[in-house]
Order: sequence, then structure tokens, then C-alpha cells
Amino acid sequence: MLGPVRWALFVLLYRHYRREVLFRLKIEDPGVLRESFPRAAPAPFGGEALAPVLERLYGQYNNFGYIHPDPLEFVYHYVDKPDRELSGFIASALAYGRVRQILQSVSAVLDAMGPSPSRFLLETPSASIRKVFESFRHRFTSGDMLSCLLTGVRELILEYGSLESCFQTGFRRTDSSILPALAGFVEKLEWASGRKLPMLLPSPEGGSACKRLNLFLRWMVRKDNVDPGIWQSIPESFLIVPLDTHMHRIATALGLTSRKQADVRCAVEITAAFRSIRPADPVRYDFALTRLGINAGTPSSDFFTSLLQLEGGNGKSKH
Repeated sequence: MLGPVRWALFVLLYRHYRREVLFRLKIEDPGVLRESFPRAAPAPFGGEALAPVLERLYGQYNNFGYIHPDPLEFVYHYVDKPDRELSGFIASALAYGRVRQILQSVSAVLDAMGPSPSRFLLETPSASIRKVFESFRHRFTSGDMLSCLLTGVRELILEYGSLESCFQTGFRRTDSSILPALAGFVEKLEWASGRKLPMLLPSPEGGSACKRLNLFLRWMVRKDNVDPGIWQSIPESFLIVPLDTHMHRIATALGLTSRKQADVRCAVEITAAFRSIRPADPVRYDFALTRLGINAGTPSSDFFTSLLQLEGGNGKSKH
């Protein structure tokens, strides 16, 4: 018999491969998807059983060598805090779509801004910013949208001194999470940008999980072998898991949520599950868990084999 942890990992692996097989079959026969797809099962185990596996996973995969091709790598191209903060915001804002396209788009923006993105932003007139990025396109993000966002960021930096200082004005330690401060931050950015930018600036007030904004906050607030943690004013305990469909599948298979939509309520529920394991650092395992399907060096089979080995306690891995 499989133990509870091994059973959960088996379910997650099964669903991952079944999704890939059904996608290939769909191309050949669209009617094949009419058959029932596996539904979310009840939570297979509690935090006490999951904690040691996640901790071993963190020790195995949460290291600098696994950052590429995560867009976080662009933050480490710079030394000064203003450049790290701005490059991180740009990289997270464009972190949707195929990985290769994300890296190309972020690189194009930062290359156009020169050796110091923050200096470029503060010293370049709005009209010139629009000219520089007029031909830019990243999926649904046009050069005009990007220019408006950058102009808004510049206005906030000029008013508050940094994005951290701006964000901090809406942060309250009496709040249950960082979400109220995030909603206020989005509102300020929209006002400074002169227009609504729902693709780049979703708000938790509208029900969005705000994956990319929460990803930016994880980078800025947490500090370990992966996250640079350049902000000092926000405690890690207030962070929310950066939730997309990929993380949603993982969390569902591990029994951390039963919600069907990867929305803000689901993000809060998953974060609460992780907080029961690590109250002071609920997004600690985000990077390690999401290496599945992202890093070319961790194909699905190797990733889950490593998890099973770690769960067995031998700590061995081929990586």
C-alpha cells in the first residue's frame, strides 16, 4: 500500500501525464475529451505529513542553480536596489506566456533601458519612453501599455522615493495578509499611469489571484538562496502564494485546496494551508514546487522520482 504522501505524489504525476496525453489525443480526435477527467480528491494528508517532504524539496531545489529560466534571473543582473526593484517589477509584469518569449521580451525592455533601468526611467521624458517602446509587443501587452505602466512607476518613485515606500503606505500589520496593501498599490499605479491596465495590473478586489504581482512581492520580500529580498519593511508571513493554473494543479493534487478556480479565494486557501506548516513563511515552497515543467533540468519523471526519494527520507537525487 502507498503511504499518504506517496499516494498524493502519484495522483499529481498521473494527472500531469494524463493532461499531456489527452491534449495530444485532442489534436487527433477532439471528441476524446468528452470522457470524464479526474476530479480533485479530498485532502490526502495534513500538514504534519506534508511538512518534511516539502522541507526536503526546498533543500533540494531551492538554490540559485535552478533559477534559470525563471524571469527572476533578471533581478540578479543588477547590484543597486532601485535597479533590482524596477527590473523585478518589469520581469514579473511580463511573466505570462511561453518561457522563451518571456525571457526575450523582458530582455528587450531592459536592454533598451541601458545599464541602469532606474536612471533611464527617471531621466527619460514620457514622450521618449513611448518612442523607445512603440514597436514593443509581448502577447497582449503593447508598447503603449508598457509605456503607460513605466510612466506610472516613475511617478510613484518620484513621489514616494521607491516602490517599496509606496507599497508600505497601504500596508497594515493588523491586516490578515498583504492583499489590502496590494489593492491600494494597484490603485495608485493605475492613477499614476493615467489608465486602467487590467492585464498588467489586476486587483485582488476584482477576484484575481494576481499571480505576477504576488510573484514580484515574493521576490522583493523573501530572502534566501533564490529570492533576493531587497525590501525590509514587509514581513514574509503576510505574503500570498503566486497562483496560476500550474500551481493550482499541484496544490489540488496535494490536497491543499478543493476550489475549482485559480482565483484570489483559492490563493488565500492554499496560502493558509502552507501557513499551517510554516506560519512565518507561507510561500517558502513556491519556487521549489513550481520547478515542475519550468526547468529543463527537471523533467516530470525526474521531479517526482526525487519527491518520492525525499519522502522516503534518503535524501538522494540525481541533480
